[in-house]
Amino acid sequence: MKAASIKTLKDELKHKNSAELLEVCLKLARFKKENKELLTYLLFEAHDEDRYIEAIKEEMDVMFSEINTKSFFYIRKSVRKILTTIKKYIRYSKKKSTEVELLLYFCMKLKNFKPSIKKSPRIQNVFDTQIRMIKKTMQSLHEDLQYDYNLLLEEIEN
Repeated sequence: MKAASIKTLKDELKHKNSAELLEVCLKLARFKKENKELLTYLLFEAHDEDRYIEAIKEEMDVMFSEINTKSFFYIRKSVRKILTTIKKYIRYSKKKSTEVELLLYFCMKLKNFKPSIKKSPRIQNVFDTQIRMIKKTMQSLHEDLQYDYNLLLEEIEN
């Protein structure tokens, strides 16, 4: 089965009443975990972005504390998993300021992580890539936010 285009889906959804739309949303939420998470964000967390960011930071703290530090292989795997989770949450929000703030926090946690990431070129590359992503995303933000985030970025880079 080939998936329909977004425009076709949008046009079809316009013809549904509210009860039918509710049923479609609930079916989507039951089908996949990411759909349920996105629906949770849209219904309960989208109105308070600051609380959403804080909740993700707390989850990140827990994930970093649970990393197995016996070898850099396990550290790298865990770091990639954390980054994948963060990127998923960023996709839900679609706000550039949220993206920059979460990636800055991730880089800060990674830089302060023990053992040092400088001992692993692959983890250092992940760090460098995220710094580049932050700089690229920051260019689209308001000047005041750019200034604030640049101060944090310089602190992380030094």
